[in-house]
Amino acid sequence: ELGEVEDVSAERLAEARRLFAKAIETPGGLKIQTIHSFCAALLRRFPLEAGVPHDFTEMDDRAATLLRKEVVEEMAAGAARDAVDALARHYSSDDLDRLLGEICRNSDAFPAEPDRAGTMALFGLSADFDTQALLQDTFDARDMPLIRDLLPLLEASGGNDRKAGARLARVDAPSMAALQILETILLTGKDAAAPFSAKIGSFPKKALREGAAAALMPDLEDLMARVEAARPRRIALSVALRSHALRVFAAAFLPRYHARKAARGWLDFDDLIAHAGRLLSDPSVAQWVLFRLDGGIDHILVDEAQDTSPGQWAVIERLADEFTAGEGARDVTRTIFVVGDRKQSIYSFQGADLRRFETMRSHFAAKFEAAGRPLQTLELEHSFRSSPAVLRLVDQTFARDGMEGLGGGTHHIAFHAGLPGRVDLWPPVEKPAKPEEA
Repeated sequence: ELGEVEDVSAERLAEARRLFAKAIETPGGLKIQTIHSFCAALLRRFPLEAGVPHDFTEMDDRAATLLRKEVVEEMAAGAARDAVDALARHYSSDDLDRLLGEICRNSDAFPAEPDRAGTMALFGLSADFDTQALLQDTFDARDMPLIRDLLPLLEASGGNDRKAGARLARVDAPSMAALQILETILLTGKDAAAPFSAKIGSFPKKALREGAAAALMPDLEDLMARVEAARPRRIALSVALRSHALRVFAAAFLPRYHARKAARGWLDFDDLIAHAGRLLSDPSVAQWVLFRLDGGIDHILVDEAQDTSPGQWAVIERLADEFTAGEGARDVTRTIFVVGDRKQSIYSFQGADLRRFETMRSHFAAKFEAAGRPLQTLELEHSFRSSPAVLRLVDQTFARDGMEGLGGGTHHIAFHAGLPGRVDLWPPVEKPAKPEEA
């Protein structure tokens, strides 16, 4: 069993040494490939079946970045300029390269013909709902006179009322900017017991509410209620418009990007995984391809499994399924070895999904159990690098109710129990509204 350290006989040690020597002295060396190099070799071996150029070139990150920028510049100067302009209204140029990379990595998620009505429906909005409709639903003719009447009263009240009045003075007509200003004045903050709710009964000061501003309070409280109701719709509309702009841009960008790659015979890393996954899942050729591969793969090692993307898991799954099919070309025991730590998952932005991690563990366990070779699951509880202070914080974080599905029950033990450690929790730094505020 993996991890045995006691009562190892001389014969076992000799066998281990013999196997190690055999491995390092294998003529030509052991044939070990990363998943990307394996997928590249697979596609070169079956280019026709995979639908890729037989002489394709693998793109590196720098070439992909330059090509993406080239495509965007072409779009901005041509017929797709509107799509670029719409995207620029919602995303800064500093985010562009990261955004383009995400679009390419998730190309299958973008519709070829984006439908505005469909996007709006995702956020509970009607197809014709827009900024003007929101403003008409929120503001009425009483509001601007109300604000003008309220301003001198807030100034005279002093303190927080005066500060609120200074911000309120910037509201002189219905607009999205005006609505957001009113939210900061008329609604509670995010840390309140009832976040973003109307300040009815608490704004302005009691003396002003019951004194000089008493006649204005019914209209002011009505405005508060309308602003409270408008806030979630404003946010939904903003996200819907951003999403639609992104979808429209992707629908124009992706065909151009793929065409440029195809013209040059280029495949990026995501292409290698995607094409290999489709090849191994294509019912018309998959079994033949897997049969041809059957003599070449004995072991699959998945390291950092918590950061393995769904596309990579799809390739691994198809290959590993052959290990338990019972119809291999050779009479050898083939294995899959997966190493991962749910608590170290940091690549969700590249598509890694912890739920997939758990799903694949269950999948392989069932497959190998059915084949009479039960999957061995081992928990490594000792950490040789981290101090008790760090491990306690991580365990407590994953012990929360929301983390139960991520295996939060495993508690790690510091091998070096006396190792000093310290954890500082810093408040998040919010993105400034304007670049010059940074």
